Amino acid sequence: MVNHIVLWNFKPELTEKEREEAGKTIRKNLEAVKEQVTGVISLAVVINELDSSNKDLGLISAFESVEALNAYQVHPAHVQAGAYIKTVTCDRVCLDYEA
Repeated sequence: MVNHIVLWNFKPELTEKEREEAGKTIRKNLEAVKEQVTGVISLAVVINELDSSNKDLGLISAFESVEALNAYQVHPAHVQAGAYIKTVTCDRVCLDYEA
């Protein structure tokens, strides 16, 4: 199994309302990819609500294999979601690891 964790901050120029809408859109778009890509075990978008965090949102996902993760990353639905995410976020970090 391969875990794929991505964290972002919203761009600082976004208003609170824009951040809320962007979070909902990101969640809807990425979680829909789960149903379209073979090999996704789990996939959830978490929107930060605690002051103790230094990231605004995260993608927590697991895949059957490295090949499944690779297929996810180039899937058209993921590419489209990623294009939107780049317009509203910054400071992306990613951690992939096998468990």
